[in-house]
Amino acid sequence: MPLKLYELVGADPSRPFSPYCWRIRMALAHKGLAAETIPWCFTEKSAIAPHGSEKVPVLLDGERAVVDSWTIANYLEDAYPDRPSLFGGDGGRAMGRMLNWWGDGVIGGISSLIIADIPLNLKPEDAAYFRKSREARFGKPLEEIMASRDKAVEGFRKSLDPLRLTLRTQHFLGGTAAN
Repeated sequence: MPLKLYELVGADPSRPFSPYCWRIRMALAHKGLAAETIPWCFTEKSAIAPHGSEKVPVLLDGERAVVDSWTIANYLEDAYPDRPSLFGGDGGRAMGRMLNWWGDGVIGGISSLIIADIPLNLKPEDAAYFRKSREARFGKPLEEIMASRDKAVEGFRKSLDPLRLTLRTQHFLGGTAAN
């Protein structure tokens, strides 16, 4: 049975835009695994609820559902050991976990820079849901969240410093060669 991947899309179902889903696309490509992609929108929670999730990515491998990008990456590594490794061993997996946590913080930092732009690219019902849920979460209109975007860009750039500085002193995150 082929793998299936639920991915977040906006008004254009051919343009998935979740960085968490992109992680899984890259992991599947690295392992040489094909997956049928299933476009999913914010207001379609009932489509993934039977798989134990309210958000994507959700990977289906036969009858098994795996949720959360890090959990899916680990699942792919362990379930398909005959395919190229995502981590190259325990050390690479530990580094991947650290980069995953760091990346989650960076992605979180980006969201406040683009949050009012997102509804412009969603279907009307999803745009309304997105605005209402995010304004409730942040306690203010999306435009207020983005009001200090220029200053926030400086902070976002600083959050990338560890990666930038590392790659100035070595060619790969793993040192002299890719893990």
